[in-house]
Amino acid sequence: MLENLGLRRDAIALPRMLLPCQDAAAIVIGGISMSSLGPDQPQQLALTGKQLALIVYILYLVAYFTGITAVIGVIIAHVQVGSADPLLASHYRFQIRTFWIGILYIVIGTILTVVLVGIAVLLWWFIWSLVRNIKGVLALNENKPIANPASWLFG
Repeated sequence: MLENLGLRRDAIALPRMLLPCQDAAAIVIGGISMSSLGPDQPQQLALTGKQLALIVYILYLVAYFTGITAVIGVIIAHVQVGSADPLLASHYRFQIRTFWIGILYIVIGTILTVVLVGIAVLLWWFIWSLVRNIKGVLALNENKPIANPASWLFG
């Protein structure tokens, strides 16, 4: 059945119970057989809170080119803020406010482009958000919380 779909039985990551036959080959991920992993070896990649916060900052920076990655980043921040330690919670609150205040600046700037003032608002949004993201990454790298995550300026 797998061969009909153009898939090799030894190269897909399906649990053995989902394969339709008893002679299924070992599940292979990245060239390592899952059957060769011992109980002390993790089978899933776990990310730390610090890594997730960094990923959100990276998603925000990539959003200057794609737009949609900021939405993914704010969802991650909203999910993580409740269970994070105080240092990371300050970063997540900062990221959430950066997103929502940034949306406000973009909407107002877009509307005001009709009278040309919006160009200045959009330029301010770009500089403001870039400074906040860089400041956040640097503080996270130094294991420092954001001093004032509720700030409308640069935290």
